[in-house]
Amino acid sequence: MPISATVVMPRTTPHIKVAAVRALGAEVVLHGDSYSDAAAHCTQLVARTGLVFIHPFDDPLVIAGQGTIGHELLQQCPDVELVFVPVGGGGLIAGIADFIKTLRPEARIIGVEPEDSNAMQASLAAGQRVGLDEVG
Repeated sequence: MPISATVVMPRTTPHIKVAAVRALGAEVVLHGDSYSDAAAHCTQLVARTGLVFIHPFDDPLVIAGQGTIGHELLQQCPDVELVFVPVGGGGLIAGIADFIKTLRPEARIIGVEPEDSNAMQASLAAGQRVGLDEVG
């Protein structure tokens, strides 16, 4: 039985992503100009409607789902030695790295991020998770 989904994204989200999410059957709510704006609106929507919030990257099951990309990579390139993964919130790289490193511990996973959105670099430098006041 299908489960309904409402996905809140910033108005700046690329049209192709919005169209793809709608094509999969979700209701899309566009709000604000940044992830933070959309997240704040989502919190209000959850409080008002009683919908269940699923974090887009900081959720164990979402991270496990991202791991399926690591599975696909190993199916296509079983001897992979180096994988570059974009870092946003960290869920994508966490899932991919967990899967690949479990089966190929010698493989290197390299996170990449824009200089003006470098939360991972800042977190590694600080030795703890940090948030950025602004992102590019």
